[in-house]
Amino acid sequence: MSARVQAEAFDLGAEIAGFGRDAGAVVTFSGLVRSEEGRLVALEIEHYPGMTEKALQSYGEEAARRFGLTDWRIVHRLGRIAVGEPIMMVATAARHRQAAFQGAEYLMDWLKSRAPFWKREVGPDGPGQWVEARDADEGALSRW
Repeated sequence: MSARVQAEAFDLGAEIAGFGRDAGAVVTFSGLVRSEEGRLVALEIEHYPGMTEKALQSYGEEAARRFGLTDWRIVHRLGRIAVGEPIMMVATAARHRQAAFQGAEYLMDWLKSRAPFWKREVGPDGPGQWVEARDADEGALSRW
């Protein structure tokens, strides 16, 4: 059970090797930086060291309590991340698939809306605007 913030790319296969070995279900999600109709070449991610890791750890512990997860892992990158590269991953393990899926969705909703990261788009001409929070992402939290 862990949360980690890092600049370097991660290997999803290595992250889940041996993960949730005693569980009945393992769910993984890996988010990639997506192109915005050719106007985006990268994202720049900033955070508050210490505060961010504490928040991610708290989200993971809450997911474990709520859904009976036997294991969970969050890895989120920071710095400049090019289109097509992995930006983050969530893995959850539980005795049953519904709990593992719900735990992963819960973590994704919290990460998307409340994790203390700041994202700036980088286009062909250089850094641009900061990414604003979306109403749909905030609305997703209401189901929890």
